[in-house]
Amino acid sequence: MSSGRSFVIFLLMMIFIHTLPGTVIAGGNGGLIVAGFDSGKMEKGAPSGWELIKRDGTVNLDLERKNNRYILHMKSNSESSFGIKKEMDVKIKEYPFLNWEWKVARLPVGADVRKADTDDQAIQIYVAFKPTGWPAELNTPTIGYIWGVECPKDTVVTSRQSLAGKVRYIVLRGKSDKLDKWYYEKRNLEEDYEKLFPDINNGKLRNIGGISFYINSQHTKSEAESYIYNVRFSRD
Repeated sequence: MSSGRSFVIFLLMMIFIHTLPGTVIAGGNGGLIVAGFDSGKMEKGAPSGWELIKRDGTVNLDLERKNNRYILHMKSNSESSFGIKKEMDVKIKEYPFLNWEWKVARLPVGADVRKADTDDQAIQIYVAFKPTGWPAELNTPTIGYIWGVECPKDTVVTSRQSLAGKVRYIVLRGKSDKLDKWYYEKRNLEEDYEKLFPDINNGKLRNIGGISFYINSQHTKSEAESYIYNVRFSRD
């Protein structure tokens, strides 16, 4: 199996494997907390309730306290590729918005999602929807919200990795944004899904099956560092 195909199979398995109902916590004001990280507890190298996914290199992640909650802090080196995932079952019509806060301390040098051999990001947020067929790993529509480097902001990109046609990205931030500064994001998942997947069941919405956060810099042989906090689905 080629390295490109192996990477895609790994990525899709990371995002979505045998979706089971996961834990989401009512957050008030019509919201569901996905990653509030109310505890600093780690289990098997990941925050409690999450699964660690390691592809390459050294895993370097921890939880740092902020007020009454914790922030996920991830660092990758020239060989690192890893993330965490949570499986869940969320009705998109009830909770169509995804909200979060993130910041980047270091960007992978020369990274560009438009090319398979420079496809590194300091942080990626993947929302996986229910699969459209079998095998699930290759038939799971997945939105990736990323902090890019060389690719212009607001670019929409289908993954350049082999067999990853259902993984589609929106570049939200880039090298023009300040490092070590928190940014708040809010995305309408209904609108983004319909925009990115008009070719799948005529853009008919599918419910959410999982979410994951990821970092990698092994393609560009550089380093990256990022933080994510207060991730939640909301009604408005």
